[in-house]
Amino acid sequence: MFNFFKKKEELKNNIVVNDDAIVAIADGQLIDVTTVPDPVFAEKMMGDSVAFTYDGDKVVLCSPANGELSVLFPTGHAFGITTKRGVELLVHCGVNTVEANGDGFTVLSKKQGDSVKAGDPIVEVDLKKLRAKYNMSTMLVVTNANAQTIQFIEPTTVKLGQSIIK
Repeated sequence: MFNFFKKKEELKNNIVVNDDAIVAIADGQLIDVTTVPDPVFAEKMMGDSVAFTYDGDKVVLCSPANGELSVLFPTGHAFGITTKRGVELLVHCGVNTVEANGDGFTVLSKKQGDSVKAGDPIVEVDLKKLRAKYNMSTMLVVTNANAQTIQFIEPTTVKLGQSIIK
């Protein structure tokens, strides 16, 4: 019986994309990062980026690409993926959420150094708890494009695994 449920969960995130792809990390709204109330992200000081907002009380943030989980903050508020093409991506959940010291974030089964596929669950976020104190926009930043041209799509509603690059 438990295998039935496990298989269903695996199928839900059975996302297959090529190694150039960058995809939505959860179902939500892709927004213009310049509207985020943090100048480091809004002014793209760390690199070209987009942001997402999510409805509901909780969200599971997944890998945006195939590659390696190169950074995983123990607090769960941020993680980095280095793609198989050498592009470095940072996912940062919320503004100033490092101050929460991990309260409201649950790191799932992956650990730093693990291989990941687009759609692999990384962190569960208790949006209800964190929204009481923080803006919960989630940023996806290209910190190193590795000499590749990456252009994000325009703001829109997105589904987990949907391509977010042109």
